[in-house]
Amino acid sequence: MDQLFSYEHLRTFTRSVFLKMGCSEVHAELASEVLVSADLRGVDSHGVARLSGYIRLWEAGRINPKPNIRIVHETPSTAVVDGDGGLGLVVAPFAMQVAIDKAANVGSGWVSVKHSNHFGIAGYHAMKALDRDMIGMAMTNASPLVAPTFAKERMLGTNPIAVAIPAGEQPPFVADFATTTAANGKLEILQRKEQEAPTGWVQDKAGNSSVNANELKSGGALLPLGGDRDHGSHKGYCLGAIVDIFSAVLSGANYGPWAPPFVSFLPLPPDPVGEGLGHFFGAMRVDAFRPAEEFKSHMDTWISRFRSTTPISEDQPVLIPGDPEREMAASRIHEGIPLLLPVVKDLKEVAAKFELDF
Repeated sequence: MDQLFSYEHLRTFTRSVFLKMGCSEVHAELASEVLVSADLRGVDSHGVARLSGYIRLWEAGRINPKPNIRIVHETPSTAVVDGDGGLGLVVAPFAMQVAIDKAANVGSGWVSVKHSNHFGIAGYHAMKALDRDMIGMAMTNASPLVAPTFAKERMLGTNPIAVAIPAGEQPPFVADFATTTAANGKLEILQRKEQEAPTGWVQDKAGNSSVNANELKSGGALLPLGGDRDHGSHKGYCLGAIVDIFSAVLSGANYGPWAPPFVSFLPLPPDPVGEGLGHFFGAMRVDAFRPAEEFKSHMDTWISRFRSTTPISEDQPVLIPGDPEREMAASRIHEGIPLLLPVVKDLKEVAAKFELDF
């Protein structure tokens, strides 16, 4: 049985934890907002369930609670940001703001980040551009858990892509997805529930299809979007590779199998090729292409027409990217956020560690 917690309760608790880790008031407030936004939007794999993972990384000396986040190279429309080993939850908003500021000045802004850590849900960062009548993009590389098509070796992360596009009367278009068939966090949820994984999510260490949600612990791998070659896994592999190159090769972060693992008990790969994890952000002013109100009016038309697409079944209408998360957020802000009992137990242990009340 899940337990319900209010958004504000989880925000306050996570903020207190980040303060105990040594983060500044501003960074603790921001990190808690980014983290709990995942739970609010129904992306439970990337919310407070990840909190203990950040703590273990901090205890291992792999997260700097007081980073000097700075631009180390830039042009009028581009920049490279060094996160100084900080929480990705605070490094990413800094970099996204740089992209937005550059777009405000010259029409578009593109920022690649090195020396960072896990940044929460990509959609949060892309959506920061919406209230400026801009299109936002966010992506990140991640721990190598994914085998390329035809491979047994784990070379890529789940490497998500998010794109947020403003509309007028309609809610914005917000696509936020992993380039694997399923994100690792969804496997972790299945593990907590002691359930099997659907076919096409994972393979065993020999490269055979598996439904064991614990397969990664035995040397298996996640599969690219598509699952296998016949269902287009080569396309998911390409998408994941693009994210890795934009986020890490472009910035000077570690890429491919050198990306640092999220779990603290695994050693960092020897002979690193860069610094930390990498991210990539983009912002484009709509009025750099056509008048913003005109564009948003046509986005309303686009969304309305797609929403009215004839469905296969009347029980399942056609959705617009962002619909499920927006509806979930509207529900959970009032009714509370459900947490699995293993997550509640984990958070209670965190509270005891820092002498906090959960």
